[in-house]
Amino acid sequence: MSTIRVRLDLAYDGTAFAGWASQPGPRTVQGTLSGALGMVLRCPDPRLTVAGRTDAGVHARRQVAHLDLDRDVWRGVCGRLAGTPGQVLVRRLAGVLPDDVVVHRADEAPPGFDARFSALSRRYVYRIADDAALVDPLRRVPVLRHRVPLDAPAMHAATQALVGLNDYAAFCKPRPEATTVRTVLALDVARRAEGADAGLVTVAIEADAFCHSMVRSIVGALMAVGEGRRSEAWPGELLAGRVRAATVAPARGLTLEDVRYPPDAELAERAERTRARRPPVGAGDCGCDD
Repeated sequence: MSTIRVRLDLAYDGTAFAGWASQPGPRTVQGTLSGALGMVLRCPDPRLTVAGRTDAGVHARRQVAHLDLDRDVWRGVCGRLAGTPGQVLVRRLAGVLPDDVVVHRADEAPPGFDARFSALSRRYVYRIADDAALVDPLRRVPVLRHRVPLDAPAMHAATQALVGLNDYAAFCKPRPEATTVRTVLALDVARRAEGADAGLVTVAIEADAFCHSMVRSIVGALMAVGEGRRSEAWPGELLAGRVRAATVAPARGLTLEDVRYPPDAELAERAERTRARRPPVGAGDCGCDD
């Protein structure tokens, strides 16, 4: 039988999950989604490949994953229901998934698509409420409550040394033989003036990929600057010295906001280039995001 690749766009509240990756015992996003797919598709839990393996407690507004299915299984999703296989799969998953995971879209992926290796970048935002007047109990899940006022301009000034192609060993939990070299494309700290995040301090970071705990370690270093405990030069000094000294910020404030891909015609080439640079999961590179 021929197979097709299906792309899933999903979101989740990471509070009650021990991260994305399946593991014996703890509840994970991958395990929960695989179980729901197996139930709906009436096949053994399918293997999912994800754009970024988020850590325990980290949320995702836009996560991307793929799975390979027999074409007959894909076509058989509809049964007697009206709609495309993707539309019907989304509706059926809504009936079996818990409230803290939702699949927004399912479609046959274009040729060459790989959720992980085709990605150009991942973008995270860390949200902090450093004033009691800004604390919203209805947003307690994705926003960190911080009792010390932060100097957002000082934090932003400290980001400049962290942008570019660097070895981020100072901000990553070490793993045997795993590379800690990444390219940070953008890093911004601001106190938002309007919108849903008005008044909050947000740390937005985009990179080609992230190693384990990298985003939260960078946020922890920037918060030390914002509190006045460290100089604006300190995060850059950590980077240069490859010394782990920053406190890792709590997971609850961190959300994967977006995964960026090239045009369809460039997906296969991008995946091939990325694979050449980074070994598979389990062979040195953890494949993790924060």
